[in-house]
Parts: sequence; C-alpha cells; structure tokens
Amino acid sequence: MKILLAGLVAGMLVGGVQAEQMDEMWGESTVKLRAENAERGELFDEGNYAMFIHWGLYSLLANNVDGQTYYGIGEWIMDPKMAGIPAEEYKRLAGAFDPTQFDAKAIVQLAKDAGMKYIVITAKHHDGFAMYHSKACDFNIVDSTPWKIDPMKELSTACRKAGLGFGFYYSHSQDWTFPGGRKGPEVDENGKPATFDDYFTKKCLPQVEELTTQYGPIELIWFDTPGGMEKKYVQQLVDVVRKNQPKALVSGRAGHNLGDYQTLGDMEVPHHNVKGMWESVDTTNDSWAYAWYDQNWKSPKKILRRLIACVGRGGTYMLNVGPCGKGAVPDRAARSLREAGEWIHTYPQVVYGTDASPWEHALPWGDVTVKGNRLFLSVFDWPESGKLFLPGLKTSIKSAQLLSGGESEPVAHRIANGWNIFELPPRAPEKLVSVIEVELAGAPEVDSTFGLDPNHGIEIFAEFAVVDGAEIFRDRWMEKFGEWVLVNPVGKWTTGGKAVWEIDVTVSGDYCASLTYAGEGRLVWGVDVVGGEHIQNQQNASHNYQEFPIGWLNFPTRGKYKIAVSCLEGNIETAKLKAIRLTPLN
Repeated sequence: MKILLAGLVAGMLVGGVQAEQMDEMWGESTVKLRAENAERGELFDEGNYAMFIHWGLYSLLANNVDGQTYYGIGEWIMDPKMAGIPAEEYKRLAGAFDPTQFDAKAIVQLAKDAGMKYIVITAKHHDGFAMYHSKACDFNIVDSTPWKIDPMKELSTACRKAGLGFGFYYSHSQDWTFPGGRKGPEVDENGKPATFDDYFTKKCLPQVEELTTQYGPIELIWFDTPGGMEKKYVQQLVDVVRKNQPKALVSGRAGHNLGDYQTLGDMEVPHHNVKGMWESVDTTNDSWAYAWYDQNWKSPKKILRRLIACVGRGGTYMLNVGPCGKGAVPDRAARSLREAGEWIHTYPQVVYGTDASPWEHALPWGDVTVKGNRLFLSVFDWPESGKLFLPGLKTSIKSAQLLSGGESEPVAHRIANGWNIFELPPRAPEKLVSVIEVELAGAPEVDSTFGLDPNHGIEIFAEFAVVDGAEIFRDRWMEKFGEWVLVNPVGKWTTGGKAVWEIDVTVSGDYCASLTYAGEGRLVWGVDVVGGEHIQNQQNASHNYQEFPIGWLNFPTRGKYKIAVSCLEGNIETAKLKAIRLTPLN
C-alpha cells in the first residue's frame, strides 16, 4: 500500500572516508524494490513496525572487558577499535554464557504489547557465535554453553502462537571466529590458509539452510554487511531462502541489489518520503547489544515520533532491544515500548496499512498518514492557541473528528488563504500524541510547499533546498563506536552560493530566523527574503551542528516567499548548513 513518492536528493555524496567504507559494508547501493506478489512481504509492508533483537555472547560482556568499559555498540566488542579480543579468547566466553532469565513468551508478549508485528533476532552476528543449535559449527549456544537450550526454537514457536511473524538476522560475510570469514582467522585448525570459499561452503551456506528449514515459516532473512562479498555467493544464499521460504523477504543488505527492499543506514529516519519498500532500523537506546552503562532510553513519545515519521515517509520501522547476558530485556526499554504500544493499540489506524503523507515531509506540529480518503493528523505539539493550521490541502474536507480513546468529537474547521484551520480544545486529549481524523471528498491532493505555522514556526532541513554554488551531501559520523548520526547539509560553498526554499506565509509580520550549522571559526551568514529584506550576522561555528540566531525577518503580506541563505565570510569552505528555523515572535 505504500505510495511511491519522491526519494532523497539524488547524487548526494557521503561525507568522510569512514562513512564511505560503512556504506560499502552495509551494501546501501540496494535498489528500492517491491515484493513480487501480495503475499511475500505483506506483513512488512502493512505492519510497519517490528522488533529487532541483538543478543549474543557479547551481551555477557556488556561492554566491560577486564574492568574497562568500551563505549559503543557491544556486538562489535571484538573489533580492534573496541576491546580487540582474539578469536580463541572470545570463544571461551561461551563456557560462562548461561542466560537463565531468557523467556521467549515474555519477549513475544512485549513485542505484542508494543504493537510490533514481527520479530527479527540475531541468529549469528559478526562474532560467529550461533544463537541456535547449528550442526555446521559447534560454536553455538547448545554445544558450547552450560545452558544447552536453543532459544530460536522457543522464540519461533512463541511467535507463531501469538500471531507474530519471525525472522533471522544473519551476518553472511563477516565472521570473526571462523577461518576464511571476512575479518576472521586466516588459517584453519591445521594451520593451512583459509579462503572465503572455505567459510562459505563449510559454515555460511549450511547455516542459512538450517535457519530456513528448521524453524517453521520465516517472515524475513536479514543479511548484513556484505562488504566485498562476490555476487555469486549472495545469489546462492538468496536462492536457498527462495527455495525453503518462498514467502520470506530478503533484506537489502544482502548486497548486489538482490534484496527485496531497502534498509536505510543504522538509526536513520528520513525527512523526505522514500520510494518503494524500505525500513529504518533503530534502537531503544544508543547501543544495539546490551551495554551496562547505556541508560539513554528513548521515551514513549520519541518512539512514536520516529515510528510515525517512518510510516509517514512511506516506510517500516524496526526498533531494537538488547537483552542482557542473562537474557532479560532491560526494564526501562520494556516500559517505554509498552507505553508507546498502548497508544498504538488505541489508534491502530494511524500506523498499520497506511500510506505515506502527501506533503512528503513532517509538519511543524507533527505528521500525517493516509488511508484511502482519510488523513490521520498525529499532533505531537498541541497548539496553545486552540487553532491547528494545515497548509496546502487542495481536496475538500467532508468532516473532521478529534479522537480520544474510543470516542470522537467533531472538529470545526474553516479555510483561510488556502490553509485549513481546525478549532481545538485548549488541552490535548492524549498525553503522548493526539489524533485528528479528517475525511476528504476524494483522494488527497496537496501543495507540499512548507507552511510557516503561526503557532510553531517551521524548521526546514537543508536537503529540501534548491542550491546554486553549493552542494547537498551526506555527512555521517559516529558519536561513539557504531552510533551513527546522519545529516544532509548544504556545503562546499562558493562565493555567491545560495540555498533557497519556498515557504507559504499565512500570518504576515516579523519572524526570528536561526540557522543550524557546523564549520570552523567565525562565519558570517546572510538570510534573504528574495525580493525583500536582507539580514546577516556573524556567529561562532560548531563542530556538531548547533543552532544560532541570525535576526528578524519581515513578511509584509500573506503568500508565498522564497528564502535564501548564503555563507558570506569566514572559512566558508568548512561551512555545513543543516537547517533554517523561522519562529513567530509571540
């Protein structure tokens, strides 16, 4: 049901050598594909929300090795940039892995309570440890640990009984403990050189055969980090999945455009609508696997904001939990998931089986999803004025209802200067997100020009600009090891370069303009109402995209304007503009 709308700006460049290497490893060149029939991928395409689980031997360490804490994603703890644990030393951890608190039924119930429609779990991550009973390699949870239980059997059974889909994550290229796997030992147990073909034929291919034949119906096989893996190997794996699980999807990170859908970069929630079938993968805190120190949990409201942003951009949101070494999901993560899930169960029509927003971007107060001739306005920031402004809707409104649990009440609305204005009560009916259901006279048609909201103002990201004498590119970096941040700024400025946006103003007057940017030293920025007022100001630069005020701008009448931003002086070659914000002066 996803509406195929405009994708991200074409031709963006990835910022930084490290980010380029990560893109290659992730296999992000994947074409945006759709499932070939209605059955394969239906749950993915209609459910829109799933649980990811990162759990393995690394969870036992919890980012602490020999008394030292390593900050970053725990499943990479073996990496030289983290603790650099040798393969044989790491394999000995299995003898201490006894996750007696693991409860498959409880985890599946948590996913159901959260409103998630399927679960994908790490059957084998880069460390090579199989979290199931594999006959292809004895480095697995049954043969190598005192626990002697196959949790994948229990999870797959519990998912089927609960009516949830089930799938596996499988690291098909990287294997750090098996000879021949990428970044793995270069010699086998006999001291002979090992090749990737050795790893693939002895371990990888047999394990994918096991996973697709021994655990019942599979919704999805989530391959990851293909890197330099040859196409012939990926094709064999895809063929196995097709043969054994014809209704299962293959993730885009399989590589070589052989997946069924696109996976965006880790923790990336797009601002534009994205074409085709795609997912965003995110985590409930900063790490994927359990890290003892990481208590930076997403609140229920933040989970809903990111979920609805993904659905509103036309995609699916898969949100990760990292059980501890004993197998339990952290309480605070579970609490946030359940509270967000209560809202989802109250308003399922907002999330499931819906189409992307015809505005193709978020609105200042929240976001929009669509089902047929109905719009669902998810209002995160309730207007204190009692008026909610909806710009650019061309299709006439038949009715509007403010939803509150199972109840609804009519909402009065009027049109002024091409904007719909809804009259709302002074207080939001919902603590997290309030919903207005709008029934239209036909399919929604909109003018997606950014509307300058009289209550909230507006923030417009640089990636939406038309640029001249500058470039839009991808700037990605890690805050901590593996914790990725992505910005699509305007940079590579030349003298006279401009970034220009069109906005629609419904209330004339003065607004405060501020810019979010990064750079070096002091930079002078100019902001223009094209054909009108010019302001400029010098502010210190930030290395991490800080917001700086520039000054007041005046829009003398209602109507459409073009706003232009230029970097005028200073180290303009370092300047990277993330966004412009216009704020009303009330």
